[in-house]
This record gives sequence, structure tokens and C-alpha cells, in this order.
Amino acid sequence: MTVTDVARDGLDDALLALRSEVSAPVALPGEAGYERCMPWNAAAAVAPGAVVLAAAPHHVAETVRFAANRGLQVTVQATGHGALGVTPDTILVSTTGMAAVTVDPMSRSARVGAGATWQRVLDAAAPFGLAPLCGSAPSVGVVGFLTGGGIGPLVRTFGASSDHVRSFELVTGEGELLTVTPQDHADLFWGLRGGKATLGIVTAVEIDLKPVAEFYGGAVFFDGADAAAVLHTWQRWCAGLPETVNTSLALQQLPPLPGVPEPLAGRLTVAVRYTALGDFAEAERLLAPMRAAAVPLMDTVGVLPYAAIGAVHADPVDPMPVHEEHTLLGSFTPEAVDALLSVAGPGSGSVQAIVELRMLGGAFAREPRHRSALGHRDAAFTLATIGALIPELAGAVPAHAAAVLAALAPWSTGGQLPNFAPSADPGRAARVYGEDTRHWLAALADRYDPAGVFRTGQVVRA
Repeated sequence: MTVTDVARDGLDDALLALRSEVSAPVALPGEAGYERCMPWNAAAAVAPGAVVLAAAPHHVAETVRFAANRGLQVTVQATGHGALGVTPDTILVSTTGMAAVTVDPMSRSARVGAGATWQRVLDAAAPFGLAPLCGSAPSVGVVGFLTGGGIGPLVRTFGASSDHVRSFELVTGEGELLTVTPQDHADLFWGLRGGKATLGIVTAVEIDLKPVAEFYGGAVFFDGADAAAVLHTWQRWCAGLPETVNTSLALQQLPPLPGVPEPLAGRLTVAVRYTALGDFAEAERLLAPMRAAAVPLMDTVGVLPYAAIGAVHADPVDPMPVHEEHTLLGSFTPEAVDALLSVAGPGSGSVQAIVELRMLGGAFAREPRHRSALGHRDAAFTLATIGALIPELAGAVPAHAAAVLAALAPWSTGGQLPNFAPSADPGRAARVYGEDTRHWLAALADRYDPAGVFRTGQVVRA
């Protein structure tokens, strides 16, 4: 039986019965708590039939068993940064009530609940001089980031963040609670690191913490009029960087809102983001060519505590409606710089809030100790566009984003990473995963979720 077999009246009755079989609070549309389903990306049409406010793993397991017995679907959300549409025939499990973080300084590890954001882990680990391998935005949920592989500000130094997961606590499509490690359920351990929501709902994760108390980093901002000089310098400069150095570059058009520094508001600017470990004097020397590319508007680079790593990208915290596009580049040549400037530089008419390049390589390019479903490790750069879907731009943003990707097509691998530009496009899985990986993820999904409870969101199914 599938959701299409459930008549509307039967669906309403089934959802009303949730409260009798699930011991967590349940909110139906219009009830207190239902607003927890609203995602960070306000453009995603998230309207589940019910929201389960889970506070413990057994709440998740009860919900999944309930759905499996009635031909319903279940999806999960912590912050909703990667949200896709959710329809009324789906039950949404909110994990915000499962946000506990426990740090073990002796083993340099942390156990993190499914609803925790990276900022909670940063704050818990900082007193011990330890660092979680978070993403660029500490307000993002830990679990969703890790199941998508995780490309953070130190990706060249340590590799993908999911390479540093020790174990998962997982609820399968049959409502079974499993502990997943490289030794126990190794097939799931492979697939959970990169497979997003395909294989179940992660209720907790144990991760490595690195002995990093501080770093040399921040961002150097330039006027958009200097974009050509800055981008060409950055393209040449990247080629000689060691693995201790990470960098990204963003063409930004930030609105004049509270929190946006005055020199950056309401104009085109270029941000060169930088993080480095090791010898800070050497890190400062390595950055010198970029600082000399043009006259900076602002320079925030210096020695920072690791807990402040979110300041490097300074990603927005408040929910907003956004449209994202993304591809991977095999190279970024001088010709690619000119192509990017033609669609996103001065005078291009770009309507994107951010057009970003992130340098990969280094440790990311090497296979981890335990293989995973995360692919495309040979990519040299990520290219991403983020546009705000405000009324005056909503119609133009998607078409222009497609034009940006088309301009860089000669240098694109055609691949994508799981956490970038989530989409319900049926062809996306083939861009994110190779054929063998898709086959094995789908086979594992059939094995651990025979009723198809997890067929919504970012999943790979046959």
C-alpha cells in the first residue's frame, strides 16, 4: 500500500490516531506546535499532515511504525536549511527537542542529538580547546549536514566532515533503532555518510573533535569594481596553497539590512574568505597576494577562536525564501574567470545575492579511512548561486542562476554535492551520485525501508 491508496477521509482518521500510538506531542494543522515545521528556507512548501515533536528516539520509532502500518510517509526536520516540499500525506518529525550535546575531552569526541545545531557543539567543545568540523553556517543542523557529506571551512585540511563520524543512532523504515558503526551495520555506515535521508532518521551521532583552539582567518572584502583584478588574482593564487589553507570567494549583493556592514550594503562586493591552521605568521604571508589585489573595503582576517568560525562566511541566520543552484568544477581557468564575470560581475545585471566558489582538493580529494556514499572527490571547486525570492526578483532569480551555470559549463564536471541546492528534480540523484552508488543506496533503502516510509525529501530509491 502507498499513500495514493489512502483516501482523504482515511488519511484524516489515521492522523488523528497518531496521538494514541505516539507518546510524543502531536500537532495537526492549526494547533500549537505545528509551526515547528516551518523551514529556514521559507520558499519550501512544507505542509505536513501532522508534526510529531520528538524528544527521544522511541518517539521517532513509534512514528515510523505508525506510518509503515498505514501506508504513510515520514520526513524529518531540525532547522530546515535543505528543506523540500512536504505534502499533507506525510508526517514530519521535528527533532528540535533532541538537541543534547555531550563532549568527552578524553576521547576527543561528542555525542550530538538530532536537533542540535553546530553552534551548540562549538560552544560545548570550546572550553576543552576542541573543534567540531562544522559547516560555514553554525546555525545549520548537525545531522543533516553530516548525512550530506559536509563541506566546511576546513575541508581541504581535514576532508569532508562525514569522514569524521564515529557512529550513528538510526531509526530504520521498520521502526527499528540501530547503532551504526564501521563494524556494526557497515552497509548503513557507508550510506548514511552522503546518502541524506535515504536510509532512515538519525536520532544521534558521535563525531570526532579536533585539537584546534584557534585559527587564522576571516574575510577580505573588495569593491565590485575591482572584481576582475580580485578574481584573476584569486585564480592564480589558489594553485599554490597548501592543505593547511582553505579559501572561498563570493560575489555578493547584500541588502541594506541590520547586521550588514555599511561598506557592503546595497552594492556589489567581492569577499575572499580564508582559514589557515599551523604557523599563523606563515598564514599571514600566504594571504598577502590577495590583500594586495586591490584596496580592501574591509579586512576581518586575524587570529580567531575556533568557536567564531562562523564569522568567516557570516551566513544569514534568519529564515528567508531562497533559490539555489550548484555545480562542481574540474578546473577554474582565466577563461572561466572571464565567463563568471560576464554573468555575475560588474554590469552583468546579476540578480543573485551570492555567487560563490569554494576551493576543494587537499584532504577532501583522498578516500577516507571508511568509504562512504559521498562522491565527486576529484572536483576542484564548488560553484553555487543563492538568490532571494523577494517579489521584485522572484521571476528572474532561477533563470539567471541557470545562466550562471551555463556560462561555466565548459569547466563543470556536471556533478553536484548532496548539501548544495536541494531539489526535487528527478534527475538530481544522477548528478549527485555515480551509478553504482545510486544502485547500492536504493538497494539498502529497499532492505531497511520495505514499506517506503522514507520516500520524501532527498532520497535515492529505485
